[in-house]
Amino acid sequence: MGYEGRLTWGAAPAVFFDRDGVLIEATVRDGRPYPPRTADGVRPDPDAVDAVRALRAAGFALAVVTNQPDVARGTATEESVRAVNARAAELLGLAPDSFFTCLHDDSDGCSCRKPGPGLVVRAARHCGADLSRSFVIGDRWRDVGAAHRAGCAAVWIDRGYRERMPEPPYRRVPSLARAAAVVLGAHGGR
Repeated sequence: MGYEGRLTWGAAPAVFFDRDGVLIEATVRDGRPYPPRTADGVRPDPDAVDAVRALRAAGFALAVVTNQPDVARGTATEESVRAVNARAAELLGLAPDSFFTCLHDDSDGCSCRKPGPGLVVRAARHCGADLSRSFVIGDRWRDVGAAHRAGCAAVWIDRGYRERMPEPPYRRVPSLARAAAVVLGAHGGR
C-alpha cells in the first residue's frame, strides 16, 4: 500500500536515489556494501553523472535518500556522513539540500530508516513531488521496501550482494544507466 500522505497529483515526478552502491561506489566486503568513510573516498558510479543529467533534463526532481546506521553504531560520525554527502553532491551536480539521511539503526525503530517511507516522504515534500509518479532507484531490499511504502515505483540495481532479495514489484537492472533508462521509458509512456 502507498503512503497515506501522498502528495497531490500534478506535482512533479521525482527520482529518489540511494547513495552508496547507486550514485557513488560502495566497497563490497563479504558480499555486503559499505560506504566511503571520508569525502576523499567518494567515487561516483560510472553512470551517475549522465543519469543525473538525463533525469533532470526530463523534468524529474532529484533527491538522495540514504541510511547511514554507522553513526548509531559508533563507527562513523555525523560530520563524516555530511562530508561524504557534500562531496557526492559536488561531483554529481546535485544540490546539497537534496540529501536526506537516516542516522539510526534498526533497533531505534524510526520511520526514516529504509524500508520505512520517512526519508522518501520528507524528500518528496522538500521537492514538491508526487509520490505516485515517482521512482526509487536502489541497490538493496530496503530501497525497494521504502518505494513500496511511500507509493513509488521501484527500480532495483542488482549488484549481486549476498543478502535478502527485495519483495516485488520492482524492475531489476544491472546498472544505474539501465535504471535511468527504465525511469525515462516509464515516464515517456505516461
